[in-house]
Amino acid sequence: MDSLGFIPGAGSSVIPRVRPVLSDSSFVTPLSSSSTARSRPSTGAANTRAVVGVGGNGLFTQSKPSDRKVMPPPEDTRKCVKIVYIVLESQYQSSMTAAANKINSGNANISMEVSGYLLEELRDPANLQMLKEDLKDANIFIGSLIFVQDLAELVVEAVKPMRDNLDACIIFPSMPDVMRLNKLGSFSMSQLGGSTSAIGKFMRKKKQENGAAFEDSMLKLLRTLPKVLKYLPNDKAQDARSFMMSFQYWLGGSTENIENFLLMITDKYVSAAPIPAKVADPVVYPDVGIWHPVAPRMFEDLEEYMQWYDSEHAPLANLTDKSPTVGLVLARTHMITGDDCHYVSLISELEANGARVIPVFSSGLDYSLPMEKFFFHKGTENANIDVLVSLTGFALVGGPARQDHPKAIAALKKLDRPYLCSLPLVFQTTEEWKESDLGLHPVQVALQVSLPELDGAIEPVIFAGRDGQTGRSIPLQDRINNITRRALKWGELRRKKTAEKKIAITIFSFPPDKGNIGTAAYLDVFGSTWKVMQGLRQEGYTVDDLPSSPEALLEELLHDKEARISSPELNIAYRMPIDEYTSVCEYQEDLHENWGPPPGHLNTDGQNMVIYGKQYGNVFIGIQPSFGYEGDPMRLLFAKSASPHHGFAAFYAYLEKIWKADAVLHFGTHGSLEFMPGKQVGMSGSCYPDKLINSIPNVYYYAANNPSEATIAKRRSYAGTISYLTPPAENAGLYKGLKELSELVASYQGQKETGRAGGIVNSIVELARQVNMDKDVQLPEEDAKTMDMETRDLLVGKIYKKLIEIESRLLPSGLHTIGKPPTAQEATATLVSIASLDRLDAKAEISVKSLPRVMAESIGRDIDEVYKNSDNGFLADVDLLQKITEGSRAAVTALVQNSVNGEGRIEAVAAFNLGALLEKVMGVKTPMGEALKATGFPDVEDKDIAGMIEYLEFCLRQVVADNEMGALINALEGRFIPPGPGGDPVRNPDVLPTGKNIHALDPQSLPTIAAIDSGKVVVDRLLEQQKQQDGCLPETISVMMWGSDCLKTSGESIAEIYWLIGARPLPDPLGRVNKVELIPLEELGRPRVDVVVNCSGVFRDLFINQMALMDKAIKMAAEADEDGSMNFVRKHAIEQAEELEVSVREAATRVFSNASGSYSANVSLAIENGGWEDENQLQDMYLSRKGFAFNADRPGEMKVSQKIFEKSLSTVDVTFQNLDSGEISLTDVSHYLDSDPTKVVQRLRKDGKKPKAFIADTTTANAQVRSLSATIRLDTRTKLVNPKWIEGNLASGYEGAREIAKRLRNTYGFAATSGEVDNFVFQDANDTFIADEEMQKRLLDLNPNSFRDMVTTFLEAAGRGYWEASDDDLDRLRELYSDVEDRIEGVE
Repeated sequence: MDSLGFIPGAGSSVIPRVRPVLSDSSFVTPLSSSSTARSRPSTGAANTRAVVGVGGNGLFTQSKPSDRKVMPPPEDTRKCVKIVYIVLESQYQSSMTAAANKINSGNANISMEVSGYLLEELRDPANLQMLKEDLKDANIFIGSLIFVQDLAELVVEAVKPMRDNLDACIIFPSMPDVMRLNKLGSFSMSQLGGSTSAIGKFMRKKKQENGAAFEDSMLKLLRTLPKVLKYLPNDKAQDARSFMMSFQYWLGGSTENIENFLLMITDKYVSAAPIPAKVADPVVYPDVGIWHPVAPRMFEDLEEYMQWYDSEHAPLANLTDKSPTVGLVLARTHMITGDDCHYVSLISELEANGARVIPVFSSGLDYSLPMEKFFFHKGTENANIDVLVSLTGFALVGGPARQDHPKAIAALKKLDRPYLCSLPLVFQTTEEWKESDLGLHPVQVALQVSLPELDGAIEPVIFAGRDGQTGRSIPLQDRINNITRRALKWGELRRKKTAEKKIAITIFSFPPDKGNIGTAAYLDVFGSTWKVMQGLRQEGYTVDDLPSSPEALLEELLHDKEARISSPELNIAYRMPIDEYTSVCEYQEDLHENWGPPPGHLNTDGQNMVIYGKQYGNVFIGIQPSFGYEGDPMRLLFAKSASPHHGFAAFYAYLEKIWKADAVLHFGTHGSLEFMPGKQVGMSGSCYPDKLINSIPNVYYYAANNPSEATIAKRRSYAGTISYLTPPAENAGLYKGLKELSELVASYQGQKETGRAGGIVNSIVELARQVNMDKDVQLPEEDAKTMDMETRDLLVGKIYKKLIEIESRLLPSGLHTIGKPPTAQEATATLVSIASLDRLDAKAEISVKSLPRVMAESIGRDIDEVYKNSDNGFLADVDLLQKITEGSRAAVTALVQNSVNGEGRIEAVAAFNLGALLEKVMGVKTPMGEALKATGFPDVEDKDIAGMIEYLEFCLRQVVADNEMGALINALEGRFIPPGPGGDPVRNPDVLPTGKNIHALDPQSLPTIAAIDSGKVVVDRLLEQQKQQDGCLPETISVMMWGSDCLKTSGESIAEIYWLIGARPLPDPLGRVNKVELIPLEELGRPRVDVVVNCSGVFRDLFINQMALMDKAIKMAAEADEDGSMNFVRKHAIEQAEELEVSVREAATRVFSNASGSYSANVSLAIENGGWEDENQLQDMYLSRKGFAFNADRPGEMKVSQKIFEKSLSTVDVTFQNLDSGEISLTDVSHYLDSDPTKVVQRLRKDGKKPKAFIADTTTANAQVRSLSATIRLDTRTKLVNPKWIEGNLASGYEGAREIAKRLRNTYGFAATSGEVDNFVFQDANDTFIADEEMQKRLLDLNPNSFRDMVTTFLEAAGRGYWEASDDDLDRLRELYSDVEDRIEGVE
């Protein structure tokens, strides 16, 4: 595992490749049709035990340490040296076994007993106890790469008490606490990390500055220092030399090196165990080089390798200089330990499929070095490979402890080739992985999937398994075939002529209906598709008969946009006979269990499978079929999701096998492919996303603000994502009665000290009731003329505060079109929001003050105090905050206007030269400074806003640096797409510019310090609100965890869980959060609040390590020796343990999600498609789908635990969720209502009481905690019935009308799940869209299907009792429904 880092080579001379002597039998592996057979070490595959991946004790691996134990011959009289070792990866197992066996069979003086453990095995208490027993009489302990904190603690627990009794304790790079166990004579690392010497500080500083380059220089020092120390006489120097020599032997890895390592340590440190012969020095291997399994040696020169390859190997393998070339990055330890069978197999497969290979390796942690040396034509910057595949599984530069992602990205940009990162199993055996629903071990996901994604890696395919007995890597032939085909197709994209390339654009329809063709979050799909087709034609792609406009494209695909989706009016691109379908879809029989034999009833005309779409030369636009079970309430109740239906399978088989697409472009967020059943991460050939996409390169336009689901698409459907911008934001503004109310407030402020004040306040109260503000502010019945000024001010202040909240709310303006940058005006609102937030450093300290903070300080005020007073309705500070907001808008507008062209668009950012301006005459300010002066803040100095000006200029450049079309062209040309974070551009402007390959965060870095601080603020406000309302704290809070929320906020939701239960997350010495401790009750100052944590399927896939840590923390609280009155977690766990007859620990299970490979509660699907009978049916869906428990004690399974789930929910007093960004609110997407448990809890509570429902909004500088009903009202006023929002969507035509219908349906969904939708919400929406005949006509003309859905939603809301509609309203709706039906059906 060289790429884990800190691993030097032992020399630089080229030597013949060594095959270790192994104790097991060997077999013959052909390398290609041309290569001669060679003797290879056995993988032991035939002897691998069939172990259930997550059965038994629920651990990820159940391999046995006893299987690898080496014993001396019976009745042996030689001195027996007992050795115990622990390693992260298993490739050293065969070398250790072979070396010990060789000593036992050939050494006259000593024998060896060797007990070996894989680090992951220590999760089993029986194995940990066995380790402790083995250590009691051991002579030597060896540990390597112990970088998993909780397991490192177990190693310390076992070894530390025995350390003084050991003759030698040798730890190679591991966590600091483990490294401190080192002991070789007088050599020790017990003071590791504690040095305050100048040299120690210098070394740490250089390490921080130079990263991997520093590590490599230290490794070179390690190779030379033993030669110097050899001549120093004192024991300490010799013991230090022994440690360094040990490291060289270990890194050499071969049986010979390991044998000599064991002999050297025994000779020097084990008493009465003399070694008569001199122990040989370590055999050295190249630091960087090229390795090929049939080459005579490792090469350190590219020309020498190519000469051998071209003259000797390529002719025999039928390869020429015209063949595609694949660059491979390998881990050197696998070659030198002889555990290289998986490499041999992949190289053989690539060459058998006509590809040349250049397989490189490095002994250090920087793989950019061999890339630079071997992947370019000599003397040029032209790459000599077509595609790069890393087989190490790790970040390109750095190991598990430290990575240098900027250096890796720079190297990959220079290479400019697709970067695929495949990986071998480390912590599981082959059978365990195959039979695991979860798939890849979470620790391996964090180290070998998440970290490479930060470099820009795609396609985390498992290519090798692990044998449980021998520890050897096992080639997974079907996965190797898959990698080979996919790598060659990515490479072919740059080799094939542009005019000949065939591109399949896939658009979505969700929920399935003609009115929903082309669904994608925030995206004008047909406008964007048309623009992409234009761009492709300009680049030389064959695009025939391009429609004249997006509207024409829409008409050609739908034929008749009023037709039903089941009708033949939707354009049919291909009719696939059933016999053809069964021949091209090899797995179609697997679908019979759920759907019966083909053709089924979806995407078929009864005789053929039907592919909807249209071909335009070499561009095909296809409509992805739906899941298929959306409208079937019984299927929606199933705990696990069904397989894709035949129509879905036929669609992807058509793209690959019949139309023969060179690449598929999935268009927008999001489709169904990546959410089909299968493993969470680490797909096998039986997982449906893998079967469906098969060998087609997948490029995916994904919304920049959705990194969580983009990550699912990357990992489960092998997508190279390209981010697109969400629509520009603008302030919601005020309208109609809200605007009149604002004018009255302004009138009061001007006359509040006159005799007219009381009358104005009476008018304010009356109008506030008319606009239903009485739901948000307690309005008095008394005459305002009898109130004193303070009382009137407070009342007006609270109403004014609500008006400002509505006015300043950000809302997306229409839909985004690919490749269309925002105008200056459109960019301004986003920049104002960016300017409103303090920018924090890694320690959560302010590095750049927000503009409002600077403005407040200029008048002697603290902005945090202003926020608090405004929240409480203090009129003076409500007004001050509004003035600060208006001043900020003016200042940012001045900055933006300095950079616009004649059309109002930003072409380049005109940077301010602050230094020059400050030298000018006194009083002359920057444009921002002048704007602030004009709006009432003259004392703001330019120097005080210099940091913010610079930051906003950077953000403005990012906003306009559009690369969405360019990135697509590059991807289709087989080039590297640079990575970038996804998320909220207001919180993290690094999300911009778009056109990046979206990645998430390192999951082990969450929650950050800033997130912990924010989480505490939110929880404290939530508890305070509840205490004010009910007079006591809630005992249990149900919290919904989203992956997107967690990523955008850097883990705020996780931090909230910890603060509720009174726990503190702790970073390990490497900065990774993987430990937690309880906060003493005295420090917490309140009871521990119980929680029910329900994680989305996406959160489960991305953050299973955090789920484990939360589970541990909750169980720590449940088992704490504290009174139940101060520990509600313990109180409820004890009660539920008695009721369920389980242990307190099991009863404290509180972390739940879907079954592995399944997503959502399906409640939203039922709401969207109708057909559900009553609310109980929706609640049953929630309980059956979401009641799978995660247990840190058995981390390898998601166990159905519906009884514990229901019992936990039965104590819930409050339900709670976070909004994840200003762009997405509750009714924008159906996911929020899908995860709402409000009425579920009411049903389960013994008293039948409905819990309070709260929503946290940390999308602005002034975090808010609102009730669910208040949040829905805010959504309604700012979006659903807001003329500005409505007109923005109607401007997008067909798709905009669908957006309006979707939000109405989502609002109705909340009425069903929570009962928290006010009657006026439906009434105002009805008056806006139905009672207005002109609006009726506009919606009907734009998208009749969506308008029908709106009419249906109103009728359902009234029919189910969510809306008290008048008879006139209902008659109008019934008549409209009949008219729309007739129009859609074509009845005149």
